[in-house]
Amino acid sequence: MTRDDVVLVGVDGSTPSLHALDWAAAHAAQHHWGLRLVTSYALPSFTAASLDGGYAALDDSSIRQGARAVLDEAVARVAGIGVPVTAQVHTGDAAGVLVELSREVRLAVVGTRGRGGFADRLLGTVSSALPAHAQCPTVVVPLRADGHPLPDDAPVPDVRPVRRVVVGVDGSPQAELALRQAIAEAAVWGAEVTAVSGVPVGSMTGLLAWLPSAVDHEQVLRDVEEGLGVVVERALEDHPDVPVKKYALDGGGAELLTEFSVATDLIVVGSRGRGGFAGLLLGSTSQAVLHHSNCPVMIVTQRAADR
Repeated sequence: MTRDDVVLVGVDGSTPSLHALDWAAAHAAQHHWGLRLVTSYALPSFTAASLDGGYAALDDSSIRQGARAVLDEAVARVAGIGVPVTAQVHTGDAAGVLVELSREVRLAVVGTRGRGGFADRLLGTVSSALPAHAQCPTVVVPLRADGHPLPDDAPVPDVRPVRRVVVGVDGSPQAELALRQAIAEAAVWGAEVTAVSGVPVGSMTGLLAWLPSAVDHEQVLRDVEEGLGVVVERALEDHPDVPVKKYALDGGGAELLTEFSVATDLIVVGSRGRGGFAGLLLGSTSQAVLHHSNCPVMIVTQRAADR
């Protein structure tokens, strides 16, 4: 096993992070990669009046002991998955720790409560920092069921194997990278891929006064689907046996991908990874998909692809 054949996952003992851990373990086992568990904590400081305005730092022994207990529980949870497992406690900002460690692994996985915000104790600003700055693809695993977020004290849901992968394609280089990643994932899992291009042609004439009133909506969709076919054919060069369905649909990217996520096991989107999410499917949808998806979302950045 090379250094890079590892799935990195952040854990904090919460239900969202345990669900992400289960997903990461299943992914590592399917790919025959290792699994690296990480928990992180930062030492709080408080102003001490007796120190004339100075700062006093808390002893970290009890905090570290608690972090270690969380990590030991996580290690026990994935015992017997058949791949090498390592576990580490780090000090410092969790987002910074995970971003730095992403340089050494194939995939980073984090959990979310599925309410538009990430697990506070571990993740903090990971919602913006990790997907945008990671040196590898990132998977965000939501704690949702039937389109609704689950309560924090809910039992950890079962992880579904990846049988259906949906990827958003808009003709950009980032979207093509996401398409290739989706096809590679499907090849490992024996899954099928659905490539979707969203084109809101139904609302164009009402929003853009300069657009001809007699727009042939069906022709626009046919043209987009033809271009989608070319991109898919190119992306299938390394995995020609993976079944890929192609759809050019009237609608916004976020709405379409969120709708597909109800009956899908993995959504894949592309991002430029330059501090914010790129526009996808004619709009800035990556954030919206992350916040509302019912299934795990994989973000593939240009930075990760260059590496």
